[in-house]
Amino acid sequence: MKVACVGGGPAGLYLSILLKSRDPSHEITVHERGPEGSTYGWGVTYWRALLDRLHEHDPASARALDAHSVRWNEGTARVRDQVTRRPGDEGFGIGRHRLLEILADRARALGVRLEFESAISADDLPDADLVVAGDGVRSALRGRYAEHFGTEVTDGRNPYIWLGTTQVFDSFTFAFVETGHGWIWCYGYPFDAGRSTVVVECPPETRAGLGLDLMPEAAGLAVLEGLFADVLEGHPLIGRSDGAAGAQWLTFRTVTNRTWHRGNLVLLGDAAHTTHYSIGAGTTLALEDAVALAGALGTHAALPHALDRYERERKAALLTAQSAARHSAQWYENLTRYIDLPPERMFALLGQRHSPLLPYIPPQLYYRLDQAAGRLDSLRRFKRWLGPRLARAAHARELSSRD
Repeated sequence: MKVACVGGGPAGLYLSILLKSRDPSHEITVHERGPEGSTYGWGVTYWRALLDRLHEHDPASARALDAHSVRWNEGTARVRDQVTRRPGDEGFGIGRHRLLEILADRARALGVRLEFESAISADDLPDADLVVAGDGVRSALRGRYAEHFGTEVTDGRNPYIWLGTTQVFDSFTFAFVETGHGWIWCYGYPFDAGRSTVVVECPPETRAGLGLDLMPEAAGLAVLEGLFADVLEGHPLIGRSDGAAGAQWLTFRTVTNRTWHRGNLVLLGDAAHTTHYSIGAGTTLALEDAVALAGALGTHAALPHALDRYERERKAALLTAQSAARHSAQWYENLTRYIDLPPERMFALLGQRHSPLLPYIPPQLYYRLDQAAGRLDSLRRFKRWLGPRLARAAHARELSSRD
């Protein structure tokens, strides 16, 4: 099979690795419009389950990923002057540049052709049996056929900015700061021996009240350094990992598509779907897309059948993550509902922000029920039964309100 992957992100590179390792006769080219090594971005997160799965599918790249990642197993939340720590699942951080470097080296070693500074026009697709649109949330290939794919893009409410710092956090760290214009908060996690990612988020009125929407970048970073001085401990915030100016406030774009393929063109990763950054699943879901697509292509000789299977499998698998992402984003958008709880309870509900039950139950009552459910199997089973039903009902109401 001749395969052209458009976009040199994790999904396209890992798909090329899987296809080439399973059948060296495949002719695979990855087209990336940027120069090699020019990727902008700080660290990405993933969890033990993904690493275990990658070891099953390509042990060589999994070992390299493991060796270059940092890990944590605690969370820290700072609210005003109070600090709470809780144990958690083992998490991993790795620099986006290093991740892409590992995958590119592995792909090359297998014989995949990597073409950088190779922009592919949506009107002039490569001559291939399969063209993979892995060109991100603003996919030009998807956009060319947006009506066919049934693409919907929804902008979130809260602005956020993706930054770095030389402060190396020893846990996944949350910090919530009250200002005269409302709350502002950050998520921080390490990704190598000398740097961490810091994502700052707030309601739009808080950003406007602080003047962050109009300030030059350097002035804005100085304001944020002052607000988060306790967690930064004197370390600076850095706008871009490549040293250029232009770190921007954004709103998260949730992308969905009614169908993921058209002829021999198929969507992968952020081109097919996005989930809010607050659940830390973007890289994981992109790599899992690659695993599913490679598996479907290996199982079905007929391309339409393979692409149908891939789409069905991934859409079903994404339901839980998409629900968790919606509720996580809404938790932060309704922060004042939780922020004045006692610190232990607030942090516990922060960890429960993915729950479809939480928006419908008073926070103090939910906390007590959750604690009881941890001790009683019957309550735990009821919670697992009721949660998805509430989520589906709420999602159905959301969809009907758009019509």
